[in-house]
Amino acid sequence: MANELATKRQQLKREIALGYQLFAELGWGDLGDGHISGRDPADQNSLWLLDANTPFKHASVTKLVRLNSEGEVIEGEGATNWPAFYIHYPILAKRPDLNSVAHTHTPFGTPFAAEARKFEAITQESCIFIDDHDVFDDDEVQVQDTDCGFRIAESLGRNRGLILRNHGLLSVGKTPRESVVWFIMMERVAEAHLKSRNPQPISHNAALYAKADLATDGQVDHAFTNLVAHHLT
Repeated sequence: MANELATKRQQLKREIALGYQLFAELGWGDLGDGHISGRDPADQNSLWLLDANTPFKHASVTKLVRLNSEGEVIEGEGATNWPAFYIHYPILAKRPDLNSVAHTHTPFGTPFAAEARKFEAITQESCIFIDDHDVFDDDEVQVQDTDCGFRIAESLGRNRGLILRNHGLLSVGKTPRESVVWFIMMERVAEAHLKSRNPQPISHNAALYAKADLATDGQVDHAFTNLVAHHLT
C-alpha cells in the first residue's frame, strides 16, 4: 500500500509540474499570476502547489510544497502561494470528487471574464462546457481569504469550469492533467468568443452529443500527451 501511494503521489506531482511548464510555454503566468493544485492521495485534506517563489518554467517535482488545511507547508521546501491556497483549498474541500484546480491569467480568458457572461456553443471545444460551467459574478478579484474561496466553490457547483468575473478562467478535474487540459480548452473557447464576429450557434442537442464524445478520460489523456510532446519535448 505504501509503495502504491508513493507512486500515485509521484505521478500527481509530475503532472502538476508539467502543467505549470505548459502554462509557461504558452506564455502564461510570467507574473506569477496563476496556480495548479493536486490533492495528496495519502492525506486528502492537504494539497500540493508550486512554491510561491518559483517561476512556472522552472516548475519541477522538487519545487512543489504540500499544504495543510491552514495553508502551512508540511512537506517540501518553499513558501505558500496564499492566493492559490485561498481559492484551491475551499474548492477541493467542497468537491471530494475532484483532485485538482487550475487557474491563471490569459490573453483571452481574462478579457472575456470582464464581460461576465457564459460560453455559448459556437465551436467544437465550447461544447465541452455546455451545461458544465458558470460565472462567479463577484467583484472581489483580489482573493485574500478562504471566505471568498468558498464563495467561488459555491458558484462552481458541480461544473468543470468557472469564469471569474473581471479576473479569468478556472477549471477543475479528477487529475492535474484533466484540470490543465480543460483550462487550455477554456482559453481557446474564450478566444473564439472574442474573435468571432457573427457566430452561428450549435444546437443544444448537437452540443451535448459532441460533449459526450469530447469530455472523456481518453480524450484528456490524448490531449495532455500531445501538449507535452508539442511544447515540452
